[in-house]
Amino acid sequence: MVELSSIITLMLVSFATMIVLMFLVWLVSEKINNAGIVDVIWGFGFVVLALIDFALAYANGWGWMPRNAIVLLMVACWSLRLGFFLAIRFKRLWPAEDGRYSAYRQAWGKNASLGLFLAFEMQAVLLASLTLPFALAMVSTAPRFAACEIAGIVIFLIALVGESLADQELETFKKDPANRGKVCQIGLWNYSRHPNYFFEWLVWVAFFTFSLAFPFGWCTFYCPLLMLWFLLKVTGVKATEEQALRSKGEAYAAYQRSTSPFIPWFKKRSSL
Repeated sequence: MVELSSIITLMLVSFATMIVLMFLVWLVSEKINNAGIVDVIWGFGFVVLALIDFALAYANGWGWMPRNAIVLLMVACWSLRLGFFLAIRFKRLWPAEDGRYSAYRQAWGKNASLGLFLAFEMQAVLLASLTLPFALAMVSTAPRFAACEIAGIVIFLIALVGESLADQELETFKKDPANRGKVCQIGLWNYSRHPNYFFEWLVWVAFFTFSLAFPFGWCTFYCPLLMLWFLLKVTGVKATEEQALRSKGEAYAAYQRSTSPFIPWFKKRSSL
């Protein structure tokens, strides 16, 4: 069973925490003139909220402790890996700004600061809204793991390994000076132009599947759908491909013609 009031409490705390945190991050980004720092906070933000949920659940006697611990462990493994990966990328680019944000600044002109503030707060709302699966799990008192939860864990492990491998392959490719200006097509990148984003989305499929074991769990269907939209149309694939075309030109255009944009699949026979 779950208590609706407990879920509402956890979600309100999540929204308040992220709105304040992203405001502070925006102030820092304005000070250092580098909006890329928001990516790092996005990565670590999920484990921060999961820890808050876990602490509140423990303090109020909500949920079943083995499940709460498993959820916290899942979120921590994924969020910390993502956060540290993004932090390393941010440090490598420093003091230069990620090309996506530089393009935003140019497009927004004198309104860039306001635009970035709104973008940061939009990410705060998005991040907090995606924690509903955590809240549902943290307050469920069912004293055993259901089949949906086990399936969710299996999907999560596949997604975590896939995303880690895709990120590592890309980093290895970029570190080789001989690959400068070239398009990464090794490993998973031979089958998808964005395998890292695909497995990132699969993480949310896993959390949704896990949530189906609880009352109101079906409500979390928006999590994978929302992430899919953002990854494909907003901050992920769209922005990354625009930047790749600017920097790599025809080489990337040929890659687009031959390789699946998202779901890993075999290359097309002809790139014409």
